[in-house]
Order: sequence, then C-alpha cells, then structure tokens
Amino acid sequence: MKQIIKYSDVAAVILAAGKGSRMKSDIPKVLHKINSRTLVSYVAACAEKIVGNNIHVVIGHHAQKVKDEVEKHYNAVFAFQKDMLGTGDAVKVALEGLPEHINNVLVLNGDVPFITETTLVSLINHHRKNQNAVTLLSVEIDDPTGYGRIIQNHIGDVICIREETDADFEEKKIKKVNSGIYCFERDFLEYAIPQIESFNSQREYYLTDVMEIAIKKNKRAGLMSVNDWREVVGINTLADLKNARELIKKIDI
Repeated sequence: MKQIIKYSDVAAVILAAGKGSRMKSDIPKVLHKINSRTLVSYVAACAEKIVGNNIHVVIGHHAQKVKDEVEKHYNAVFAFQKDMLGTGDAVKVALEGLPEHINNVLVLNGDVPFITETTLVSLINHHRKNQNAVTLLSVEIDDPTGYGRIIQNHIGDVICIREETDADFEEKKIKKVNSGIYCFERDFLEYAIPQIESFNSQREYYLTDVMEIAIKKNKRAGLMSVNDWREVVGINTLADLKNARELIKKIDI
C-alpha cells in the first residue's frame, strides 16, 4: 500500500476566490466538475494527503457556495478575500489564519485539479533541501500563451516572473512558465507579502513578485520543474473544462 506522507508543519493555501468570468457561467469556476467532482475538491484531496487538516482556502466570489462544497469533505480554514486584488492579496488574507507551528506554506490553485501528491512532496523536499525562501514549480510548454514567463540570467538564476500582460515581445517567446504553485518559508512570506506593489497593467498584487523580492534580499529563490505538464493545466474556460474531461481519461488521478 502506498505510504501517505504528511507534514505537520506545512500548510496548504488553496486560492479559490476568483469569479472565473471566462467560464461564462453563474457557477463559480472552482465548482465546475470533472467526473462529478468539483475542481477544488481535486486540489483539496491532494493537499489533505500531504498536510492533513492544515488546509486554508481563500474564498471570495460566491464564497458560501465554495465553503459549503469544501466542508462536505474536508476540514479546512477559510479566509475571505473581499476585493479581487490579485494572488498576492489572496495569500495575504490567508496568512492571518495560519497557526504558529506552520513553517512552510504551499500555495495551490483551486482551478488546477490534476496536481499530484508525488509532485508536491518532491517540491517540499526540494525546497527544504536547498534551504530556499521560495521554490516555484515551473513547467515548459510549447504554447505559453496566458502564463507568466520565468526570466533567468545566463547561468540560469531566476531574475523575475513576468506576467503575459506585462511581457515584451522577446519575453513572450519564453516557454518556461510559472505553474502558480509554490512552497514558501513562512517567515519570508510574511515579510515579503507587504512589500508587493501593484505597479502593473492589472493594478493587482502579483504573488509572482515575491520571487524578485527574495532575490533583492539575497534570499534563495529556486525552481523545480514538473515532470508532466498535464499536472498543472489550469481551467479557465469551458473549452479548458471540456479538454480536461478528456485528459483525465489518460492520466492517473
């Protein structure tokens, strides 16, 4: 029987507050279903295997509906994001509810249902082994449209992550992208979140800016590549949902 690894000092923060307007549906994005299970349920199930009940879900749009769905199956703490001010703001509201014994924080997305326990365990172990302040799960894809590009220097060190709306022509050619999944040292995350500014085209607080903050503070900002790009497929449109329903037939979730 496969051993389940749990980390008592790691919390998972699941971002599930967004409206998902591109879904063109009254149903909150994370409550759309694949094989009768909601997207957020897949993510919470994976998180539970690793962190037990140290699950913190950020809710906002149709907050009560999302909360009710998660509570059917999981013991979780909920944080309410009043204004949709970006991923940095979402993590900020979740941090307030973390218990003192938590040393590391996994940030997951409620609309990325195929992430696996194996990959997240590898991410945590890689993060700790390298004593990183932050470790980002990266992926290389042929069509990086819509993803934040990972900008590196000539020796491979991360410089920053550039969201597509802020990327220039050359940066948009980069195929190594941000999956949106991170492992953070809790103390560094609490320091960095208030440093994020909204000087970007969306006027939002990007969690991706934490990588650049780490570098400026001479903290270790690392990458780990996911082996299977399908694990980090995000569901943003009804077409994505249709494709995911086909994809799940081909992968072991």
